[in-house]
Amino acid sequence: MKKLRWAMDGEFWELDVSTPRTLEGLARPVPGDPIPLGLSRGCSLSRAKQLHFMQRFMTAPFVPSYAAASDGLALHRVLTIPFSENWFATLLGQFNLQKFWSSLMNESGETPPPLSSESSWRQQLQRVGRHLRNKSLYALGFSSELLLTPDDTLLLSLDSHSYSHGNKKTPRKKAVLNHKFPNHNLTVEAVSPGLFVDESGNYWDVPFSMAIDLASLTSDAGASYHLCMHHNTGSPTQFEGDQNTHEPPATLLPGLSLKTAFSFEQNFDIWRSKGQKLLKMVQPYDMFLSTPHVSAAGIIGAALTASVGDCSVRAQDGSQDSNGFSFQASGVKSAFLADLFASVSFTAQHGNFQRLYLDLTRFHARFDFPSGSRFLSGATRVTQDLLNSQRPTLEAIQAICPNATLSLQQQIAGPFSFRVDSGVAVDLKNQEWPIRVDEPVFAIEYALQVLGSAKAVAWYSPKHQEFMVELRFFKT
Repeated sequence: MKKLRWAMDGEFWELDVSTPRTLEGLARPVPGDPIPLGLSRGCSLSRAKQLHFMQRFMTAPFVPSYAAASDGLALHRVLTIPFSENWFATLLGQFNLQKFWSSLMNESGETPPPLSSESSWRQQLQRVGRHLRNKSLYALGFSSELLLTPDDTLLLSLDSHSYSHGNKKTPRKKAVLNHKFPNHNLTVEAVSPGLFVDESGNYWDVPFSMAIDLASLTSDAGASYHLCMHHNTGSPTQFEGDQNTHEPPATLLPGLSLKTAFSFEQNFDIWRSKGQKLLKMVQPYDMFLSTPHVSAAGIIGAALTASVGDCSVRAQDGSQDSNGFSFQASGVKSAFLADLFASVSFTAQHGNFQRLYLDLTRFHARFDFPSGSRFLSGATRVTQDLLNSQRPTLEAIQAICPNATLSLQQQIAGPFSFRVDSGVAVDLKNQEWPIRVDEPVFAIEYALQVLGSAKAVAWYSPKHQEFMVELRFFKT
């Protein structure tokens, strides 16, 4: 079931992030901070169900993943336990291939005996078996998804991908309840410890984290709103495998925060092909990518955050980029923040994704303004400087520069296409390289034509040195 955090794309929405660092394959962004963009977003199916689909319908007995900072190269396999039509359970196993190979090569530093006799072969097999019994090479995860009613789903999971807190090892436990209202989705989640990722790509474990999300359901355009309550307890620690020492983000400190956002979205078709498909009897590889077009979309909204406890320190010290309205209660660890946001996107597609070669070229650009007050302040300063015949300051120009995200997709052959997503950061203080590529993600997509709009995605993030294979449904 889809993980509903916020209703729309954009740097200001808190969407789950895909990561191979855990068996669950998900991490939440640190509240209030930008998150990795594009293909590293969370997916609609649970990790266990994705692996089950790939094993059963894509002839993939083992699914690989790679995370340089933790386990290296690993193989995954899942065992399904269908108790009933309304109860689906899985046992997910991970074998660390890279650790196994390293331990095999580094054993005692001695050269293995030649394979010239039956006893030598037996010694080699015993040597390999001794390493295979090493429990540190394995990780297990159990998940159970129960359909309580047609509108209620309960997901419980437990995995042995432990985190370190001193000398203590603790398995990761999670419970998620999803409820469908006629025009809303409700998600209640509790996880111990909760895994978060900050804007620098550092992972953090919070001993206990709980969230309640209520999101309105809208069509592709129109008004929507979202309510969220988030509560953390315990001191955050860096996730095992991260060697750099950083101060934990203040929004992960113990406390309670309430957030609400209201937005309005409008889509515009600049041009859309009205001609018939080139090959009438051939189904496109992806129904959502079958019509050439040029379109644009815009989002504008407001967000309000109230926090109580240590997590409000970040708002109080003024370190946030937002210059919006803020209020702090004297003598109490609490704060209130309010600001505007906006986003503008542009999409152009050529080809119908029907032919065998080069029949899809798609470009997408999105420009986010996460703080409307900061933008208006910068625009005012630039206007005043120009009216006074003065050169605008770099700080004022920097304040009006949006956060840009670019995506390019090109069909290679048949259902295979290559895609790259990347943020574009503007730093005017750097005279040599004022514009740089920020967190690119490269991917090969395989369209599952029989499902209308679904694809298997193998993506790699050079910054995080992470590789993952996952499924995406009804996403462009």
